[in-house]
Order: sequence, then C-alpha cells, then structure tokens
Amino acid sequence: MNYNQAEEYLNSFINYEQIPGISYVQPGYSLKHVEELLNRMGNPQLATRTIHIAGTKGKGSVSAMIAQVLSSSGYKTGLYTSPHFHTLRERISIDGSLISEAEFAAAMAEIKPFIESMRKDTAFRQLTYFEALTALAFAYFKKKQVDFQVLEVGLGGRLDATNVARPIICIITPISLDHTQILGNSLEEIAREKAGIIKPGCWVVLSPQPEEAASVISDICREKKAKVVQVGEDITWYKIGGDLYFQSLVIEGRRNSYQVSIPLSGDFQLENAASAVATFEVLGSAGFAISTADIAGGLARVKWPGRFHILQEYPTVLVDGAHNVASIKRLVDNIKGYFAHKRIFLVFGTSCDKDIPGIINELVPLSPQVIVTRTTHSRAAPLSTLVAEFSKRGIELEIRETVTEAISRALSLADRTDLICVTGSLFVVAEALDYFSGG
Repeated sequence: MNYNQAEEYLNSFINYEQIPGISYVQPGYSLKHVEELLNRMGNPQLATRTIHIAGTKGKGSVSAMIAQVLSSSGYKTGLYTSPHFHTLRERISIDGSLISEAEFAAAMAEIKPFIESMRKDTAFRQLTYFEALTALAFAYFKKKQVDFQVLEVGLGGRLDATNVARPIICIITPISLDHTQILGNSLEEIAREKAGIIKPGCWVVLSPQPEEAASVISDICREKKAKVVQVGEDITWYKIGGDLYFQSLVIEGRRNSYQVSIPLSGDFQLENAASAVATFEVLGSAGFAISTADIAGGLARVKWPGRFHILQEYPTVLVDGAHNVASIKRLVDNIKGYFAHKRIFLVFGTSCDKDIPGIINELVPLSPQVIVTRTTHSRAAPLSTLVAEFSKRGIELEIRETVTEAISRALSLADRTDLICVTGSLFVVAEALDYFSGG
C-alpha cells in the first residue's frame, strides 16, 4: 500500500467532517466499536502516557504548546490534532515532524486487517473516517514508542474517538456555543459533552469558563474525584510586552513563576499559555523533569498557524480561523486592540452549519468593507446566504467566487496602512495560507 492508496482507503469511510449540519450521534451511540477495534489491535492507545485536550476555543493551540515543551524537555512526544490545512499528515506528528507518506501507508497497511475484521462483524457499527484515522495515530505512536501522546479532541469529548485513551491529565479549554446540532443547544449541554473526557482520579486543568459551563464541569470533577487546577485562580498571568508577532508574559504558577515569550498574537494565547504551564506543573509534581528553562524554550518555539496570524505588512494581512460567535467576538476585540483606527477589509466565508447571523452581528462594529467568498469545502455556506445577512445590516459588499479572487480583490483595494482580515473558517484560512505561500 502506498500513501495514495492509504488515503483512498481512509476515504472509503463515512466522513462527518464533510457533511454539513448532520449529527452522527444517534440514540444508543457509544464507543464500543472503537474499543473493540483497538482491543483487536492490542490496545495501542494504552501504550504511553496521554494528555487529552477538549474545549471549544484554544484546544489546538494548547495541544501544540504542550507537545513542543515536552519535546524540548527531552520526551519523545506524539501530537494528534484536527483538522488540517494542506495535508492529512499534519494531524499526526512526533517532535514536530509530520508522519511521512511511507509511515502513514505502512501504518494503514498494518491496521487494515483489523478494520476489515470489524467491517465484517455485524455486531458492531461501522467505523467512521475519524475513528479509523485515530486508530492509525495510536498504532503509529505505539510503534514509535513515544513517551507522551498529546490528543486534541476532534469534536465534543464524551463520544469522540480519542476518548478511549486513559489520560493522566485532561485539559478543558474555554467552552462556547458551537456544533449545537450535535453537542446541544446550551452551554451546560456542551460542557457535559466536553467533560466526558474526565476520568476517575485524573488531574483536570480547567481554563476560565462561562459560569454555566464551569458549574457542570465542577460537578463532574467532584463525581469522578478528579483533582482540579483552575486557570485564572490557581494559575494567573499578565502581559509584559509584545508586537504583532510575539508576546511576553509572566505566568504565576502554584510551584513557580515563569517569564516566557510566545510567537503567537492575540490575548487568548496568553490564557492558552497559562493552561499549558498549569499542565507542566502537574507533570512536575508527578516527577517528570520539565524545568522552567524547558518551558520557556519550548513556548518560544511553538508553531500554530492560522490563529490571529499576520502574514504580511503594508497592507497588514491577518488570518484567523474563528468560526463561531465567541471566537469571532474575541477576534474583533483583538483587532480593535491591535489595529485601532485602521481601515478594515474583511474577506469572509464560513460553513453553512454555523450561527451565521450571530457571527455577522459581531463583525458589524468593525465597519468593514466586505468581500464574501466560499471555499471548495462541501460545508461552505452559499454566497447568497452571506450576502443576505450582511445586506440586512446595511453593509455593502462584493462577491468573489473563490478565496484567491477575494484576497486578490482586497489587496487591489487596500492601501499600505489598511488591514485585510481573512476569517470565518479554518478552510478559508487554509486557502489564504496557500495563496500567500504560493501553494
């Protein structure tokens, strides 16, 4: 099996990432079929120490920070994230190096017989694309004998394929309304799904949460007798400097004080860094060798593109994968903080299963000149929907059929002192990254 054949095989499974507005969670749904597959494979998910991250905002950034610091501390560290920008291989890496095409193909060939045995077993539900890919990641990390695997939840938590691991630390980043057709229509319901990753007796690092979410998670932690570190209370932080490309901050932990710099912009990344440091302090208390120098060095090298990411200046081009009301609100607040008084051109496209009216309401105060567009992704919202929502709010706009055309138009209109912001979806950001890298 070569890489193309491995990808083709994976694509033979139903992929809910490509299907708009559908809930894969049916009554009686469980992870028994995933557990059975992994049991037949020798339970690779249990072969190493696991750090598990759920949440609505920031879970990818926190995952990347934790993996980088663990690698900097000398621990061989696997990282599993989603979605990807350019290649599926971005989702699976060890110490910053993506799984190679040959390794991906070999891992798929190794697990395929087990998957096929499951396909023939009518006692179990059919696997999905994400579940098969997650099994491959576990097999790969076991084969490579990693010291840690850092797992970002794909969606939700309780019924996510990653939730078959047994983490020593669970992290729950800020929760807000998103994927409501699957996870629930209230913060309480969504928090209950996210907190489904919490295992009896484990450590939980809890980022600052809305009160409704915090109450649900606290109850579950008490039920499970989990030990909680509350970011914002047990761990605090304050910014001491920065520019468009990096931020310096002091994080006051339970065990130490840390002065660090991160090559990421946006105030939300300060909170994410504090959540990562809370995790390292828990690991330190458990006897793992992670020094203040390792933490500072690792955080200084972290890479997580597409989140409040400056691609060029004169004019400034900012891309941000914000795709729900809460993350767009935070983006708008940061634009006001970083780019006060700049004229703003907004290149906007989003997915059809998002709260489009709510998102656009948050963007209106920027008084942007808007260019709406759509990606090639199957979940991309129709241009007519976007036009209607902006028009209702009295915002004139232009339409471009592709992200490339929309960016080209924005660059032709903008002066050197203006800001072009490309946002609404990670899929839009992926195509913007391609545009500016010449991909």
